[in-house]
Parts: sequence; structure tokens; C-alpha cells
Amino acid sequence: MNTRPSRLRFALAGVLVALIVTACNAAPAGSGAPTSPALTIAMITHETPGDTYWDIIRAGAKAAAERHNVTLKYSSDPDFTKQATLVQNAIDSHVDGIAMTAAGPPALEAVVKAANTAGVPVVMFDSGIEDWQRMGAMMYFGSDEYIAGQALGKRIAAEGGKHAICVIHQEGSTALEARCKGVGEGLKSENLQVNGTDDAMMNASMAAKLQQDPSIDWIVTMGAPVGLVALQSIATAGSKAKVATFDLNLDAANAIKAGTIALAVDAQPYLQGYLAVASLWLFKTNGNIIGGGLSTLTGPAMVDASNIDVILPFAKNHTR
Repeated sequence: MNTRPSRLRFALAGVLVALIVTACNAAPAGSGAPTSPALTIAMITHETPGDTYWDIIRAGAKAAAERHNVTLKYSSDPDFTKQATLVQNAIDSHVDGIAMTAAGPPALEAVVKAANTAGVPVVMFDSGIEDWQRMGAMMYFGSDEYIAGQALGKRIAAEGGKHAICVIHQEGSTALEARCKGVGEGLKSENLQVNGTDDAMMNASMAAKLQQDPSIDWIVTMGAPVGLVALQSIATAGSKAKVATFDLNLDAANAIKAGTIALAVDAQPYLQGYLAVASLWLFKTNGNIIGGGLSTLTGPAMVDASNIDVILPFAKNHTR
């Protein structure tokens, strides 16, 4: 992996994000609601249908669009080649900017180059942290998934975990693979590929793995909906394994409050969606580029029994 950001970089990124959000929400002195030129921004992701993570991304993007007089056009496809087609469609429709994910860089490299050639600015978020600069994006907003995985692996080991399965629900996603690689540096871990579009199949796969190997004491899932399925798998297998998940939604937050999910690693997708749209607005209206050529990190943020009472109201508002 590439050299990782220092603690100073984390601190600076946090301060920067706070300043950006404050600036974007501040009206000019002596004026009413701010006026902005009308812009059209396309947001294009590799969303897996049914994954509530993307609902939170879209909530943040919608809030920024409403704040800044932006028409937001959202589209998605979990097939990276089809996602590339959606990006090309956005270029052809002459949007003012593109915010996109890059979980499958090889399929998307040519179309990002096409956007640059057409003069359409591109920012990336959620995935592509290792590739966005090389691919030609202007900015990146998201968690460093490898660092997030390392943090979770160390946390599980500190709590006595010995053997985890790391459940990947979307084949070929570099972000999910990076998470699991990081987890495996903290304790014994093995990847389990499942079909993220079929809850029954996910349940069967995880339950079978637990029954085959009783030494598994943690299930690590890559999304909150999969974490909830893992609870069913544990019951089916008669296992005592604990569940940790990346990402958060209301059901997972309630499960943490109830003590059935141990913890979640939150990449703060609302913030990612908001900043992706707001950054393009800032660039188009004021020439601003955020991050100084580095990724702007939105996570990892750990959510567990110690802070769930603070986070739960935001989860109920579908912004965490």
C-alpha cells in the first residue's frame, strides 16, 4: 500500500472538513438565503440495491444540492463497466461536474480521462483512495479503508478476538478488500465472499462457515445490512460469535444499543455525499480545490456502546 497519512494529516483533515461545512452553511453577511448560479452535478456510484449506506450518501448530497442551487442527477450500477457507461452519459449530457465512486478502477479509467478531455471536473468519494490522483480526479472524500480495517482488527484483538471471518458482499471492490486486509493485520482473519443481493444466500453462507469452524469468534461485515443478516446466521449456527460491521444505519444503531452488534466503523457517508457536491460547487463558483492534493478523510469513526446514545438520534434522522 502507499505511505499512510500521519496523525497531523488526520488532525488537519478534521479541521478542514469542519471549516468547509461551516463555510458552506454560512449565508453572506447582511443577506438572506445565498444565491448561486444554477449547476447540474451528476453523482454516479456502484450502489448495491438494498444497501442503506447509499441512502445516507444521497441524503448528504441532496442537502448540499439544496443549499447551493444544484440540480443533482443520481445514478448507479454495481457492475463497474455499466457504471462507466453512466459516467459517459453524464459527460454527454454536459453536466457541470461529476461526483463518483471508483471501486473498480480499471473499468473507469478511460471514462474519467474522457471527462477531463471534455472539461468536466471529477471528484471521487467512498472508494478509489489509492487511485483517484492517478485516474485524474480533482479531489477525494472518504475513509482510508485499509487504515479503518487495521483499527477494527486491533480493536477486536484488544477485546479478546482470535479468529474472524471478513464477509465481502461485492466481488472486485477494492475498498472492501482493503478493509479486510487491514482487519487481518490485527488477528487471524479469512475472507468469505457472499452474494450481497440475496439475504437468504448470505445467511446460509455465513451459517455454514460458522458450523464448519467453531473457532470463529467474530464476524466482520462490510455493510450494516449484512451485519444484521450475520445476527441471523449466528442464531442459525448456534454460534457465540460477535458481530462488528463497517458502516451504520438505524437498524444497526439500534442493535448496538441493544448489545447484539458490538460495534460499527462509520465512514460518515453523509459527510462524503455533502462534501462531494459542495466541493464541485465551490470549484465552479470560486475556483476552490479542497485537500491540497491529498485525500480528505471522513473516517474511521467507531460507534459502540460508549457513544451510541450520541449517534442514535442522527441515525434516526438517517444522516448517520
